[in-house]
Amino acid sequence: MILVLVVMSTRQKIDLVTDNYYAEELRFQDKINKTARATRLTDPLTWEVDNNGIQIHYPGSFSEKNLSGKISLYCPSDDSRDLSIQVDPAENNEQIIPASKIPDGRYYLQIDWKNEEDTYWNEDLIVINKNPN
Repeated sequence: MILVLVVMSTRQKIDLVTDNYYAEELRFQDKINKTARATRLTDPLTWEVDNNGIQIHYPGSFSEKNLSGKISLYCPSDDSRDLSIQVDPAENNEQIIPASKIPDGRYYLQIDWKNEEDTYWNEDLIVINKNPN
């Protein structure tokens, strides 16, 4: 029985959230500062997840021309599903990531964004399920 458990555990696939975890740890304080700036916004960044995908709403007081950054979707159970998308809001300061581009699963949504010189960080755990029962 113990031998069966050992064999099963060695075959279990476990992916790290990032391959460069040490470098990420060194930037942790910067992430804390960005998160604090994001929470102090009077008009914060928000997002909605539905069957159509992820709708990201950037603060209306910011010009879409000044917004830049990266949106990352990390799938803890399968790193082949990870996605990275550039911040590219439309005229109404919204960005839609279509569900067709995202395989079903649980993801860490991480938005590392910038308005002119100010940097921000937002994150959440989301579930993409295009075919709910």
